[in-house]
Amino acid sequence: MKSLLFSLVAASTLLARPARGQTQFEVLVVAVPEKWHRDCIPVAKESFQQMALHHQFGLTWSTDAAVLDGDLKKFAAIVFLNTPSEALNETQRQRFKDYIHAGGGFVGVHMGIATKREWPWYEQLVGRSFRIHPYVQTAVLQVIDRNFPATMSLPDRWIWTDEWYEFDAPLAPDLHVVMTVDETTYDPTRIWAGQHAEGMGAFHPVAWYHVFEGGRSFVTALGHMPELYRDKTFLDHLYGGIFWAATGRGIAQGK
Repeated sequence: MKSLLFSLVAASTLLARPARGQTQFEVLVVAVPEKWHRDCIPVAKESFQQMALHHQFGLTWSTDAAVLDGDLKKFAAIVFLNTPSEALNETQRQRFKDYIHAGGGFVGVHMGIATKREWPWYEQLVGRSFRIHPYVQTAVLQVIDRNFPATMSLPDRWIWTDEWYEFDAPLAPDLHVVMTVDETTYDPTRIWAGQHAEGMGAFHPVAWYHVFEGGRSFVTALGHMPELYRDKTFLDHLYGGIFWAATGRGIAQGK
């Protein structure tokens, strides 16, 4: 049974290596299919393969959380790409927690940070609790910290169409917000009948980072639709966060 399990995991896992085999670091992307974002997986996988080749890092891509049962020490960063925390069983949760405590890097993308409040430790790693979101709409993003790798290549104000998550108060005192969304540029109350959303006000964070229990955590609320994973600006945003999570490098000092 165990050999069958690992065969299935292997079948759902893709490895990408730069042609010359000279990788900077290893990244694991966990992209477990679920109802709302399964269509993102093939598009994002292709883009991440190209990203790995361009930036010379090793990529392991898996659609099965059982990949977390394996050896995680080799990975400099683990990305939860629209993978909800409830996809992990208790053993996998403990292994992931041990990985962070050993200094690992974490990147949470969109639904990867939409926690259901059933794993308090993970919520603290993410840094905020998801509340609700209105309909997909176009809005204007604002870079408020250009010293972080995930925002260095972005314009100061950036028009973008996505699903705008709302969050509760920070769960960690050291969250460094790097980008917000301007709520005056969309309607935070435009939501399904019977639900209520009101926005977060003048300060609505959508990307931030912090150091947590020995590891590094970068999260971005962007990334709902498949088409977004073909956008170079968005991919640069993702890679900047991955680079910092994997290495701890790249933050401009004294500026």
